[in-house]
Amino acid sequence: MNTFQAPKGTYDLLPPDSAVYLAVREAISAPLRNSGYGYIETPGFENVELFARGVGESTDIVTKEMYTLTTKGGSELALRPEGTASVLRAALEANLHKAGNLPVKLWYSGSYYRYERPQKGRYRHFSQVGAEAIGAEDPALDAELIILADQAYRSLGLTGFRILLNSLGDKECRPVYREALQTFLRDLDLDDETRRRIEINPLRVLDDKRRDVQRQLKDAPKLRDYLCDACRVYHAEVRDLLTAAGVAYEDDERLVRGLDYYTRTTFEFVHDGLGAQSAVGGGGRYDGLSEMIGGPELPSVGWALGVDRTVLALEAEGITLQLPPATSVFAVPLGEEARRLLFGVVTELRRAGVAADFSFGAKGLKGAMKNANRSGARFTVVLGERDLAEGVAQVKDMESGEQKPVPLAALVADLTAKLT
Repeated sequence: MNTFQAPKGTYDLLPPDSAVYLAVREAISAPLRNSGYGYIETPGFENVELFARGVGESTDIVTKEMYTLTTKGGSELALRPEGTASVLRAALEANLHKAGNLPVKLWYSGSYYRYERPQKGRYRHFSQVGAEAIGAEDPALDAELIILADQAYRSLGLTGFRILLNSLGDKECRPVYREALQTFLRDLDLDDETRRRIEINPLRVLDDKRRDVQRQLKDAPKLRDYLCDACRVYHAEVRDLLTAAGVAYEDDERLVRGLDYYTRTTFEFVHDGLGAQSAVGGGGRYDGLSEMIGGPELPSVGWALGVDRTVLALEAEGITLQLPPATSVFAVPLGEEARRLLFGVVTELRRAGVAADFSFGAKGLKGAMKNANRSGARFTVVLGERDLAEGVAQVKDMESGEQKPVPLAALVADLTAKLT
């Protein structure tokens, strides 16, 4: 029998593993929700030009990795390869920046798509939780976002991650560095594609992971030596705020990130237990992106953390999350009258906030009890004809094996009390 399979480089999230992904999303978003960030959701596809302008035409994302399509009406669309450009587009379209309080603080969660060579930790469809603070230039905002991401990871029990930190300068000082870097790079032994990148965005060459390229970059000019006084002071303030908050970081003068829109603060979260794909998240300041996509001047900062890679980091550290049970009570009716009555009990339990499930289908006691065991329920309620005649149900504690009758009239209250 032929069956369809998930496309290459993608995956399905299935129970019970999917519960871990949900818990990771919850843990990452919790500090954001507690810090004034509101939830935003954008379409899964956007105008191609949004990413070409925002992410950068010289980036691998735009030149090699975007999934693009032409609609029947002739529009050029792309499945979103990252979240920031979409979130900023939505905020501008809705005029959120004109509502008063700046920065506009938003968080999001969703799937993103890049045509990459599939490997562990790198998929063509992946999940991220992200945060953006739009419309304010303040080192405290940069520090806040880094601290919140650090808090999220530590709430999951992760300790093996590191924070890499750098400054990319601004429109005043980066052009001077760009020219010095281009002069240096033009004398290196590089392939044609990399030479083309030198003329478009030479900082991206610093992000090249190939050993022969990195070897030649050993004596490349350092951006820190070209920072203007304003950028130097700004970066020092970010570093001081992180230190005061007890958040450890490492200065990484080669850290560029793969998107063209970053300015000043840039950072990355890496986990050494993940091998080649060590980055679990990252972000930075993107003060010019709004203008790049046709909006007003809106200095902004944000990050995105990979849910998939965070789960891999948990596995690398041997961390098992304490998750609430999917089912606390499993009801087993024996007979039609018992079926109607227990179905009502399950409905009441659910309304009371108790996770309850029901033995569906015409199963005997043996088959139904197997389902009860598989459900992981703490208690199983069995109701047969004799129990009905006596006005009780049999409640079995699946951990201790103890079973006792409970009056039907008190069944919901008894179970609720046991589980709360």
